[in-house]
Amino acid sequence: MSVRAPFFDTRRFVPRVIFALVLAGSLTACSNSDDSDDGVASPELQERATANLALLSTTDLHFNVRSYDYFKLADDPTYGFERTATLIRAARREFPNTLLVDNGDTIQGTALADYEAQVSPIPCTSQSSVYKAIAVLQYDAGTLGNHEFNYGLPFLNQVLGGGLDVEGVEASLKCAGPGFPMTLANVTSTKSGKELLPPYVILEREISATQEDGDPVVLPIKIGVVGLTTPGIMNWDKRYLEGKITVGGGREAASDYVAQAHAEGADLVVVLLHGGMSDADYSPDMENPGLYVAQVPGIDGLVMGHQHNVFPDRGTGPAYSYAGVDNAAGTVHGVPAVMASSWGKGLGVIDYALQWDGQAWHIEASQTKTEVRSIQATDADGNTQYVEADPAVAASVQSQHEAAVDYVKTPVGTSDFRMSTLFADVGDAGAIQLVNQAQQAYVSDYVAANLPQYASLPVLSISAPFKAGFQGGGDYTDVAAGALAIYHAADLYLYPNTVYAVKVSGAELKLWLENAALRFNRIDPSATQDQWLIKDTKTGQVPAGQSAFAGYNFDMFTSPDLQYEIDVTQPQGSRIKNLAYRGEPVGGQDFIVATNNYRAESSARYILGEGKAFDIVYALPDANRDVVINYIKDNPQITRSANGSARSWRFTPVNVAGAVLFKSGKGSLSVAQAAGLTGITLAAEDDGSGEGRAVYRIDLSQTN
Repeated sequence: MSVRAPFFDTRRFVPRVIFALVLAGSLTACSNSDDSDDGVASPELQERATANLALLSTTDLHFNVRSYDYFKLADDPTYGFERTATLIRAARREFPNTLLVDNGDTIQGTALADYEAQVSPIPCTSQSSVYKAIAVLQYDAGTLGNHEFNYGLPFLNQVLGGGLDVEGVEASLKCAGPGFPMTLANVTSTKSGKELLPPYVILEREISATQEDGDPVVLPIKIGVVGLTTPGIMNWDKRYLEGKITVGGGREAASDYVAQAHAEGADLVVVLLHGGMSDADYSPDMENPGLYVAQVPGIDGLVMGHQHNVFPDRGTGPAYSYAGVDNAAGTVHGVPAVMASSWGKGLGVIDYALQWDGQAWHIEASQTKTEVRSIQATDADGNTQYVEADPAVAASVQSQHEAAVDYVKTPVGTSDFRMSTLFADVGDAGAIQLVNQAQQAYVSDYVAANLPQYASLPVLSISAPFKAGFQGGGDYTDVAAGALAIYHAADLYLYPNTVYAVKVSGAELKLWLENAALRFNRIDPSATQDQWLIKDTKTGQVPAGQSAFAGYNFDMFTSPDLQYEIDVTQPQGSRIKNLAYRGEPVGGQDFIVATNNYRAESSARYILGEGKAFDIVYALPDANRDVVINYIKDNPQITRSANGSARSWRFTPVNVAGAVLFKSGKGSLSVAQAAGLTGITLAAEDDGSGEGRAVYRIDLSQTN
C-alpha cells in the first residue's frame, strides 16, 4: 500500500483546519467514541456530497523528456514530456482533485536512454533522467511496458530502486528508484513464484467535495491501481527473460486483482494496461487485449497504450471501431478509457463525477467524461501551435542531456549521399541498404568462424524503415550527406535490438515477403478515383475490415543477389512475383537471414503462420545499432554507389486508370529524384493534417 499526502493542490483550497471548523459547526457526530481530534465527524456519518476526480495519464513516453531530436540534434516541438508537463499543470489548476499515472514504455527510446543504460551507465544512487523529469510533476503510480525490459533485469531492478526477487538480480539493492509506486499483476518471478512487482497498489487520498448544503468538506478515498504489460516481452526480450519470469494473460490477471483491490477497500479501481485494442479472438498471450480486459467486472477506468494511438479519437475515421467501443463517449464496454498517443504528445483525462452517499463513493457514469488533450492546437488562422515547455522539466535533466549530445556527436565516417526513408515505401533503400550490409557482414563472419554446418548457405539480411512517417512528416530517417556521427547510426537503426540469424526455406522467404507486402492496399487498375497505396491510418487509408500495417514491419532485402516484385493489384498472399536468387527462381534452397530479436522471436506467427517458429541459428549478443556503427568505422567512406543504390524489389508494372497516392514529408521530391526513382510526382504540397506531410503520386507503369 502506498500512502501520500492529499493529492489535491492544497494551495488552491481552504486549509484543512478551516474545513474541520466548518464541519464541527454543521455536523453532529454520532459514534461509539468521541469526535476525532480535529473535529471532523467519521466519514460514514457525514451527509451526502459530490466531488470530481480527474485521472491524468501518460503513456509510451519513450524517454522523450525534452522536445529534442537526438538524431537531428535539433529541437522538435511536436513531442516531449516537458510539454505534457504544461498540460498536467493546467489540468491541476482546472480540477480540484487529480491523480497522475504513467502507463509504461518510459525508460527506453532516445539516445539519452541508451547513454544512461549502455554507454555511461548511471550509478545506483542516481535516478534515471526520465524518472527525475517526471518526478517534477509528482506521479502517483505507474506500470511497466514491454520496453522497460530492453536493457535486462539487473538494470530494470536498479532504475526501479531494487527489490526484484528474480534470478541473476541483486534483490537487496537499494537505489534511487522512480519516486512513485509501480504495479504489475501479470508478470511472475520463477525464482520466488510471486509477482515481480506488487500486482496492485491502494492509494489512500483525501479529496475536496461539496455537501448537499453547499459546504466544502474533505473526504477520504481509496483508489486501487492494477498494472498489466504485454506478454510479448517473453519473445522480444527472450534473451534476458527466459527462465526467469513468466507472463500471464491480461484478462486473467485483471479478474484476480481488480476484485482483490475492491475487497481491500478500494472505492475505485483503475487498470493501467500497457496494451491497446484488437478484436481478434482473445488468448492469454494477446498483445492488445483492451477490448477484453474492459469486460472484467469492477474496473472503473482503463488506461491503455503500446499502440501509440489516441482514444477516444473523435475525429474522422477513428482507429477503433469495434463492437463495444464508443469513441463519442470514450468508453470500452462502458468503462471510461483513454490512450494518450506517445512521446508526450498527449495527456489522458478521465474526469470522474463522484457521489458520496454517507458511506461509500459511487461513480455517476453519465457525468464522467474522457478525453485526450494534445500539446498541439490550431489557431484561428489555421496555424499549428504547441503548448510551451515546462522549464523545470528541462532543467531537471540538463547535465545528462548535454552529455548525451556530446556522445552522439562522436564522428565515425562520411557519406556522399542523403540516407533517407522518405521514399522507402516506393523503392528507395538508401537508408536501409547500409543496415543490411552491416548485418549481413556480421552474420557471415560469425557463421564462417563458428557455424561450419551452415557455411554452404547464402547469408542475406533484411531490415525495415523503422521511421516511416507515423509520428508526422518529420518522422523519417534522414541523414544528410557529409560527416557521419554516432547519432546518425542511431537514426539508421532506431531500436536497441540485437542481431539474430535464422534459417529459412525458399517458401518461408516468400511468406516473409508476402507479410511485408501487407503494407500496401490492393490497387484496382480500372478505378478512375484516387487510390491510396499505403495501408496506414496516419499516412493513407485503411479499407473497412482491415488493419493498418506499420512501416517498421515492412521488411525488405537490398541485395542485387535477391530480386522480387510486389504486385499491388493482387490479393494478400499473392503479391510476391519472380522471386529469384542470383537469377535462378527461389525454390527449395535454404538461406540464413540476418534480422533482429523482435522479428526472430515474435513475428513467426504472422509471417509463417499460427503456431510456427523460426529456426534460430544463433542469437548474437551485439546490438544491431552497434553492428552498424562498427561497420561504418570499418568502412568510413560511405557512398551511394556502394551503399545506397542496390534494390532487391520493385512494383510489378501496371497501368492504373486513376491516381495512386501516398504521403511523405513535405518538400522531399528531390530525395526521390536523387535516388533514381521514376514516376514520382507531387500531388499536393500539404495533406491538410497539420503534421508536415505532402501527398505524392506514383505511376505504377514505371518500375524502378
